[in-house]
Amino acid sequence: MEIKKAIFEKSSPNIENCPKGNLFEIAFIGRSNVGKSSILNMLLNKRSIAKVSKIPGKTKLINYFLINDSIYFVDLPGYGYAKLSKQNKFVISKITKSYFTDREQLKQIFLLIDVRHEIQKSDYSFMVFLKSLNKDFIIIFTKTDKIKDSLIEDHCKNYLQSIKNLYSKNIYFKSSSKSKNGKEEILNYIEKTIN
Repeated sequence: MEIKKAIFEKSSPNIENCPKGNLFEIAFIGRSNVGKSSILNMLLNKRSIAKVSKIPGKTKLINYFLINDSIYFVDLPGYGYAKLSKQNKFVISKITKSYFTDREQLKQIFLLIDVRHEIQKSDYSFMVFLKSLNKDFIIIFTKTDKIKDSLIEDHCKNYLQSIKNLYSKNIYFKSSSKSKNGKEEILNYIEKTIN
């Protein structure tokens, strides 16, 4: 998939305020600070079309990016931010919950996972939530530049083994917004999905 045009269209506080029409939506979701905005910037080849912050929980709205005038990439608020929950419980905002429950234009969900970490309770809980809605998702492992190349594949496989009851697919992506690793593979997969 070639990105010929990418513009930020709007931020929506609820799904009633989301764009009208029938364009397919590709959603990006993950734990706070997993690198959603950085991955979007990489995929769209624009340095700061999606606002990146070192402060977890910065994205609080549903952010829409119109791609090639034909589909939307959607940056959703992260979940599991510890400051929102003293007991580190699974936290998902009302707008995120309603988006996945009610948004009919949703075509594909990419769940972003930091490759450096083992399964986190918040990630596991979110996968259970998606499964309860019968929503499929594809995992993108982020921040692969932060660990040795020789360890990446083992980290991915060990993670997938730990969630085999929730994720039976044999497809996943390894990415780095810094090195642009995984960019072409993810965009090609999106092209197949929308066609």
